[in-house]
Amino acid sequence: MSFFTDLGRQYIDGKWRTGSGSWDIIDFNPYNGEKLAAVTVATRFEVDEAYRAAERTQKSWAAQSPYLRRAVIERALRITEERQDEIVDAIIDELGGTRLKAEYEVHLGKEFLREASELAVRPEGRIFPSTTDGKENRVYRLPVGVVGVISPFNFPFLVTLKSVAPALALGNGVVIKPNQNTPVVGGGLIAKIFEEAGLPPGLLNVVVTDIAEIGDALIEHPVPKVISFAGSDRVGRHVGAVTASHFKRAILELSGNSALVVLEDADVDYAVDAAVFSRYVYQGQVCMAANRILVDRAVLEEFTAKFVARVKALKAGDPRDPDTQIGPVINAFQADALGALVDDALAEGATALVRGRTIGNLVEPTVLTGLPEDSPILRQEIFGPVALLVPFDGEDHAVRLANDTPYGLSGAVHTADVERGVRFARRIETGMIHVNDGTVHDEPYVAFGGEKQSGLGRLNGDSTVDAFTTQKWISVQHGRSRFPL
Repeated sequence: MSFFTDLGRQYIDGKWRTGSGSWDIIDFNPYNGEKLAAVTVATRFEVDEAYRAAERTQKSWAAQSPYLRRAVIERALRITEERQDEIVDAIIDELGGTRLKAEYEVHLGKEFLREASELAVRPEGRIFPSTTDGKENRVYRLPVGVVGVISPFNFPFLVTLKSVAPALALGNGVVIKPNQNTPVVGGGLIAKIFEEAGLPPGLLNVVVTDIAEIGDALIEHPVPKVISFAGSDRVGRHVGAVTASHFKRAILELSGNSALVVLEDADVDYAVDAAVFSRYVYQGQVCMAANRILVDRAVLEEFTAKFVARVKALKAGDPRDPDTQIGPVINAFQADALGALVDDALAEGATALVRGRTIGNLVEPTVLTGLPEDSPILRQEIFGPVALLVPFDGEDHAVRLANDTPYGLSGAVHTADVERGVRFARRIETGMIHVNDGTVHDEPYVAFGGEKQSGLGRLNGDSTVDAFTTQKWISVQHGRSRFPL
């Protein structure tokens, strides 16, 4: 396991080192319990060192030609392509992701590196007219300075790169705090790629630590101007409050409770395919996953029979087996929580059309129906392989059910009439929704983000430029102003 032990360390100011904390974060393989690495936590001292190193190095990096910055990102892309098999294996071992999931994550990671390389030369200044004779107004796009990135466990390689690569390309320094469950794939691995790509030492740093050790030091520190956080809405609410109180910008990608809606004229077989993928990809541990599958009563019987048959056929087991479709959830706490959630729903009167077993961290798929409309499970995020089938009567009822949640991240609607689907989609209170497709999508050039408690701000494309740059107005008076005093 030299891969994990070599990269399961702090990376601060261009040096791989051990944290100075008094305890270790243990990195486990969630399927077989194998210990991958032990990482001594970083303290507030290391957090300060990391931010100061990024601050010090960022000024000269921002002054470099954007074409030089682009070249570094392009080299990082080539290294990722060369190491793809190794990265895929790391995702399988550290996250418990299936091979399909791991390859999908690396594929998207490469696409976002390509986008970041283009972002390096995209920011444009603008010249505006003035109400004052002889004056010229220039507005410049400048890097914010240093960005703090707090990444999740479920897509740590992709989601971390989505912020790190464009922030660097746009002239910023970065400090990453990966999730404790994925310190290598979400931290050390990315640092190693950029180190080999020739990024100046100190510009990118990784601190592996926990709030129990550092409190809010990562988001309160005076150096970072933007905090990019992906995770639960509970933690995101705290991150947003603290950053706002310190006049920082927060980009928050938070929980979801997406609905996949099947109208009465939908292609049922295709809708079943989309629903199975949208609910069970990476064991349902995806913020965009279809928690709720809403089906018009006119096609409910056909859809349910086909959906249940497909779910029963899903193979759960070792994620290293290429035939495995359902691997383990990330840890025992999550496995136990899912079991309790299903038990509560059954006690409320739900019916289990499929009831999967829990074997260690391996949670087999479950399908529930017959839930009361006021059931709490319908309004919360389910981070695991549990599907909720909910019937509806007509579009208006479907819209009401889809919107009856505090979240609004993604969604999908299936219908034979594309424009009907678009009209329906416009009525759903969500940041993203897809007609005749699944709920799980991310593309480099399209704004990604949620409404309501699913987050603040957007990433991807021009939205990323807005997230990691600031605007500066410089006016030039070519003549002479007249002053009233």
